[in-house]
Amino acid sequence: MNPSSSPRVAVVGCGYWGRNLVRNFHALGSLGAVADPMPAGRQAAAQLAPGSDISDDIASVIRRPDIDAIVLATPAGTHCELGLQALAAGKDLFVEKPMALSLDDARRLVDLAARKQRILQVGHVLEYHPATAVLRKWIESGRLGRICLLHSRRLNLGRVRTEEDALWNVAPHDFALMLRVTGRLPGEVSCFASYSLGTPRADFAIALLRFAGGVDAHVFAGWLHPTKEQRLVVVGDRGVAVFDDALPLEQKLTLFDQRVDFASGVPEILKGPVHAEPLPPDEPLRLECAAFLDSIIRRRAPLTDGQSGLRVMAVLEACRRSMENGGQIQTVPTI
Repeated sequence: MNPSSSPRVAVVGCGYWGRNLVRNFHALGSLGAVADPMPAGRQAAAQLAPGSDISDDIASVIRRPDIDAIVLATPAGTHCELGLQALAAGKDLFVEKPMALSLDDARRLVDLAARKQRILQVGHVLEYHPATAVLRKWIESGRLGRICLLHSRRLNLGRVRTEEDALWNVAPHDFALMLRVTGRLPGEVSCFASYSLGTPRADFAIALLRFAGGVDAHVFAGWLHPTKEQRLVVVGDRGVAVFDDALPLEQKLTLFDQRVDFASGVPEILKGPVHAEPLPPDEPLRLECAAFLDSIIRRRAPLTDGQSGLRVMAVLEACRRSMENGGQIQTVPTI
């Protein structure tokens, strides 16, 4: 992409994750401004993007006529209000996950983006990971056979949030991948949570998703784990794929040629070779940022558009209802 023709974006929020967005849009030649009310955020922006226009006034940056798009990396509770302001000002919008803290607020963003004919992209960065593209090809080509089971573990001794719980903070990545892999919403979910720190926000959660066709998915999400785990396992009746983002690049995506054979009436485990897929060293966030700019230029919906975000929000909302009712099975609303 020619930097001279790139859209001009403003990154709002230069904290823990916003710094990565500032770095990437600056490298892509599209950073028009950074807004952060906190001095530490503005200082970080000045170091990451020397010479950039940096402000503590979010509202004025959103209104600037020379800014084409707003990138929101602020606390989740502000996503809806600031996103609506950006869309109302005629800006295209990139909003980090979770796109809002309720399904109704997420719908407000999607509806306004449609009325204003603005691009809306949700920050489900793993959908842009090179491993995800290969995994989707394996599934679509039938290399894994019929998908039977999915399970993920997204655990770490990480940052404890005060606005959203562990499920809303880390599981959107896994839900987004699972919905993309299956091509549909689950019909129902059940979710159990732990509040080990004694706060109102769950620090660990286990979610069970049931899809049509007998496919189940399990998600483990938490902040109180001594080691970092970022693993998605897709089990088919002809093979198993493992996407482990905590491993080195050459080990991130592995295909196990293994299955259970019932030909003799007795289950027999058949194991073949293990294949580690070579992946390009592209940074997923750089690909995600470039995809946003491309969507703005071409005026076409991105991979993780508002509807994609709504589907993830529908699963999160059903999980929240289940947690509040002791793990009771909840129906996922149709999007």
